[in-house]
Formats: sequence, structure tokens, C-alpha cells
Amino acid sequence: MLIQIAPNLWHAQRAFKVLGMQVSSRMTVIRFADGKLWVHSPIRFDEGVRAQLAGLGEVAWIVAPNRAHHMFVKHCSRAFPDAALYGAPGLAQKRPDLAGLRTLGDTVEPEWAAELDQVWMRGQPFINEVVWFHKASNTLVATDLLQCWCGPLDWKAALYARATGVHGHLDVPRTVRLVTRDRAAAAASARAVLRWPFTRVITAHDAIVEQDAHAGVARALARLGA
Repeated sequence: MLIQIAPNLWHAQRAFKVLGMQVSSRMTVIRFADGKLWVHSPIRFDEGVRAQLAGLGEVAWIVAPNRAHHMFVKHCSRAFPDAALYGAPGLAQKRPDLAGLRTLGDTVEPEWAAELDQVWMRGQPFINEVVWFHKASNTLVATDLLQCWCGPLDWKAALYARATGVHGHLDVPRTVRLVTRDRAAAAASARAVLRWPFTRVITAHDAIVEQDAHAGVARALARLGA
């Protein structure tokens, strides 16, 4: 079910298996001042969560924030067919079945600008992640760029988290560092992210970081030259 993090900010997690490894992913939901909902990185949800979303407001936008987090966009769109679809650069070519998908970039959509700021993490074309700053809650919303695998993990997940450098602490995983093709471009994007005054970080995998969040992100993004 959806869990409230702060005023007008919610999340939901869903566990699943990849190559026999138990992992989880997070969906983030922001309600704008006009009552419309912005749904980031949708997970597969049941009727209970669909009803929760409908009760919070109008689902107006569904966002696939990078080229990897798109599996359940169509599932969410079927539940809320009037919502506009947005996706990371390159996703439209990868998912031509997502009719009407609008491509994100460095410039925040005008209807979001009062609530959000955004940066396209350049230099990483394999994932092309776009990250956001929710102004009202001082929250950085990331997906795969920043990860922190905490809490109970099965042995495969714990081994993977250690191997990628994100077990028990916030960092840019080695997998993301390895697909960085233009370090200067990635560093410039990272510096833009660090200009935001965020005090909380929401990641898809799998922690929400609220202690020394900005300093933790600064240490992590130093991996990219920020």
C-alpha cells in the first residue's frame, strides 16, 4: 500500500526476483497543489493501491525516469488511461508500444515547474536517468543513479549490494559507474543536482535517506567527478 513520507509525498514498494535474487523497487507519488498526481517509476500494483491513488487525486502524469524503469508503465497507464506518459531520453525507441510517450530532458515541464526541478544525467546513455527535486518537501527523487540497500536482504541480494558498493550506505553503484561514457558531462549534471537544497533522498533500491542526505549524495556523486 502507499505510505506517506511527507505532506503530498507517498511511496510504495514491491518485491520481485531477478535471476533468483530477491529485490525491490519503489514507486514515488507527488500530489501537486492543484490536486493532480505525478507518479514516478510505477510498480505493479493491486486494486487497493489503485483505489488509494484515485482517492488522493487525479493521476495526471506517469513517469519512466530512466531506460530501465519502464516495465510497469503500461500497467499504470491501463489503470489511469487519461494520464500523460513521460519517459527518459531513448525510451521511446526502446518501447515503441508506449503510444504517446513524451521524452524528458533538462527542462522541467511547464505544468510541473512550480513543484519540481529536474536534471537529465548526461554521459550515461545506457540508462539516461532524469532526477527530480521536489521543492515543497526538499526531496531528491532518484532511481538507479543512487542506491542504498539496507535492512534484511537474502544472501544473493546482500552479495550483489556489496559487489556494487551500495550495501548499507548511499552510493553510485559500480554498475552505473561502468556505463558512464562521458565523465565530464556526468560531472556537470551531478553538480547541478548538488545545487538543490534537498534534505531527503528517495531511491528505487531501496532506502529513503533522511540523515545527512545532501552530504551523502555529495560523497556519492564525487565518484562521477562532481
